[in-house]
Amino acid sequence: MLVQDVMQHPVVTVTPDTSIAETYRIMHDRRIRHLPVVDDGALTGIVTDRDLRYSTSDLHPSPVESEAPVQQIMTDSVITAGPLDPVEEAARLLRARRIGSLPVLDGDELVGIVTVTNLLDAIIDLTGLKKPGGRLAISLLDESGQLARLTNRVAEAGLDIRSVLTYDEARTTGPEEDPGAPTSRLRVILRVDTLNVRNLARTLREEGFDVVWPVQKPS
Repeated sequence: MLVQDVMQHPVVTVTPDTSIAETYRIMHDRRIRHLPVVDDGALTGIVTDRDLRYSTSDLHPSPVESEAPVQQIMTDSVITAGPLDPVEEAARLLRARRIGSLPVLDGDELVGIVTVTNLLDAIIDLTGLKKPGGRLAISLLDESGQLARLTNRVAEAGLDIRSVLTYDEARTTGPEEDPGAPTSRLRVILRVDTLNVRNLARTLREEGFDVVWPVQKPS
């Protein structure tokens, strides 16, 4: 999934000479929290609802008047994304820079904006949550062929996989390894097209898979 698949467009913008009060009104009416600032078609800054509140607050060391131009308080060093960037790269950038949005530029043209909310929506799509199904979590040795063996076994059970997500577990010791030799493991999250995942989980356990979820019921 790419940024262009989840970004908001067309983009609501203001100009550098738009007043802070008018900028706030636009944000309130449109129910948005980030506004790119565009001057003669070129992106020159970005302003957030937090910027507006803080800049006019008595808590600010030098509060500005609400009729002052937004240029006085905008961030002019704007971090951007491209429409063909992967959504995971956009998410990494938002997290690393601790920001809430990325204007999307195609060359010099502002074509969209992607926010944390857009990326949360993308996660919901990528994990298949919009379709009914069940969830399994399996711990695998991080070795070639292990994930393929798991997915093939699910297919043999006559089930479709809605989504596959993986992440590295803390280094631990695999059941078939020397207890003194740390082994890298992979946590695999599967969503399959059945709500009754316990039968599949039981079958996988019987075949030696380390099924973390659903938790095995005491016998």
